Amino acid sequence: MPSTRSATAYYGDKLELLRDLFGADRISLEPERIVIDGHAWPVVDDVIVLLPPEKYPAALRHRLGQAAAPAVSGDTFAEDIQATFGAEWQTFDEILPEHEREFRQYFDIVDIPALRGQRVCDLGCGIGRWSHFLKDVARELILVDFSEAIFVARENLRDAPHAVFIMADLQDLPFRDDCADFAFCLGVAHHLPVEALTAVRRLGRLAPRFLVYLYSALDGHPVHYRLLHAPVGLLRRLVCRVSNPAFRSVFTWLCVLFLYLPMIAVGTLLRPFGLSRYVPLYDFYAGKSLHRIRQDAYDRFFTSIEQRFSRADIMTLTDSFAEVTISPQIPMWHFLCRR
Repeated sequence: MPSTRSATAYYGDKLELLRDLFGADRISLEPERIVIDGHAWPVVDDVIVLLPPEKYPAALRHRLGQAAAPAVSGDTFAEDIQATFGAEWQTFDEILPEHEREFRQYFDIVDIPALRGQRVCDLGCGIGRWSHFLKDVARELILVDFSEAIFVARENLRDAPHAVFIMADLQDLPFRDDCADFAFCLGVAHHLPVEALTAVRRLGRLAPRFLVYLYSALDGHPVHYRLLHAPVGLLRRLVCRVSNPAFRSVFTWLCVLFLYLPMIAVGTLLRPFGLSRYVPLYDFYAGKSLHRIRQDAYDRFFTSIEQRFSRADIMTLTDSFAEVTISPQIPMWHFLCRR
């Protein structure tokens, strides 16, 4: 059932922020919903739900006391991806110490001090792990996710009273153009049921600066990475069909023990000879906790949609952005778009 917390308790002092975010003429709050230009949306545990009922995750329908809705028609919404990421981030719900290192890797081409006092939009926020490291910098944080992960993000950012939490489909965001000063979408667009570069072009309207991470086509890696990708991709396409939680738990542990840890061990042995960069998985996962590695195994193997892009593919975005800067560092490829 819905939370007993009133929507006005959290959003009562944020009406101007919300009005500006949506470019709305009229906005008002009621105990369990927000009304934007005459359209009412539920507010559950401080999360504004902008999804239509047919796109509600099953757990949310249960909390709202609603019957199962008809299946969504068309090919622009992936219910299995929504369920997978919801389950992933409820299982791996902690912000870990190693996330700070990863944050620095993703944001190496961003002038973080310049974000002070600005509005930042986190698109596909998951548990809010990247926004966590911006909460003391940004004036306002807008976190968006279409899965149950948004409720985990709400808990993880309890100490960020300037944050707004929204459950919404990135392909159907009712925000005004340039609603934020800076936006980022890391590891999300390549799992959408539409071409990821098209999604990047559409989402680029939200802010003049836009940081994105997309899986690489392995053009920045040694040739044997590409040879290994084919069997790994086949395995992913097989196991992603299995939604049983017990199977997924066992499978991720097997990945850790028989794939990730052996690769890390080989990389560690070859590091004194300067050869560790040739070992798949080593650069990104060396030194990470088992919990963090399991989460990435879950992410990598249980998503049915996986798009990959070359550096040349990404540079085609210059047809929509004045400047596209690709970081030469891992993770490949993360890049900053400027209009």
